[in-house]
Amino acid sequence: MRVVIDATPLLVRSAGVKNYLYYWIEHLRRAPGKDTVDTFPALPRLDRLRHDSSVAGRSRTLTGLAALAIANYTPLPVLDAFARGADLFHASVLVHRPPSRVRLTATIHDLTTFLMPELHPAANLCAERSFAELVRRAHGLIAVSESTRNDAVRVLGLPPEKIAVIHSGVADAFFECTPGDADAVRARYGLHRPFVLFVGTIEPRKNLDLLLDAFAALPAGLREEFEMVVAGPVGWQAGRTVEHLRAVRYLGYIPEADLAPLTAAASVFAYPSLYEGFGFPVAQAMAAGVPVVTSNVSSLPEIAGDAALLVDPRSLAELTAALERLLASAELRRRLAASGRARAARFRWSECATQSLDFFRQTAG
Repeated sequence: MRVVIDATPLLVRSAGVKNYLYYWIEHLRRAPGKDTVDTFPALPRLDRLRHDSSVAGRSRTLTGLAALAIANYTPLPVLDAFARGADLFHASVLVHRPPSRVRLTATIHDLTTFLMPELHPAANLCAERSFAELVRRAHGLIAVSESTRNDAVRVLGLPPEKIAVIHSGVADAFFECTPGDADAVRARYGLHRPFVLFVGTIEPRKNLDLLLDAFAALPAGLREEFEMVVAGPVGWQAGRTVEHLRAVRYLGYIPEADLAPLTAAASVFAYPSLYEGFGFPVAQAMAAGVPVVTSNVSSLPEIAGDAALLVDPRSLAELTAALERLLASAELRRRLAASGRARAARFRWSECATQSLDFFRQTAG
């Protein structure tokens, strides 16, 4: 079986989808068997992951994006030629005109642009509407959580039997981080006190303003013992939040190599997002053995299970109380850290790849 995966999101700035594609393709190619996994554009080897730039060299990035533009905006059958001889083409949101001579698949990551359009720029809304038309034509679909599958059936009217739920994975680095790795990253970023950590793009959907307000509402003694640390690039409509960040330690974009040890160094991981299709930061924190406070909506209860404190992401009182409860109890932190690591063990990229190849074989017929 030969599968061609649209990897163009790896050439642009992206967060969750880029993380998914990078590790997914890597583990699909590592899986035993005779299956061939190619990419559009051709990326026989992936450079190190960076969310703020391409994983390919300048020349390959420019030619790949040019090929995508030609495929999308001219009648030339670029993707039909590229996918010749393939059994399946797996599309991303960046593809407007998929190849017509092979079976079509795609991954649905979330439905947030349909459920919360006010939290997205117009370009994202347009791209996701186009992608919705593509997934309706697809022969098979992957949803990264049961929550996302249910949303796709309800919002897009997709037949449930067309969608396979295959949870995403967590990079091995989060499971393997040592105390020495965590100490080194504390020193590198000057983190001398225990801290509460948030990791994610600074944008309205991540609900960071509520977290900052909740931390400010904690008793003075806890705020003196622990500091609030935020890591992630500035995204869309973030002006007010950026001003708010002046009151805490804001590290900006963190290189991928530092992300696992920074996460492992935290005393508590807080992620009160308004909506997630999977929730990489929560799964990663659990894998690193860090107790988690997160939202009780969308996919987050599915991913966290009973291994995190779940709160209403619209409630300042609930979030403040959960943070205070965790920060005041070393025993509760220890217990949630242990249960989180056990929970995260079900989210491995190797298992995701195995299930995905089974899905491809079934869809190829």
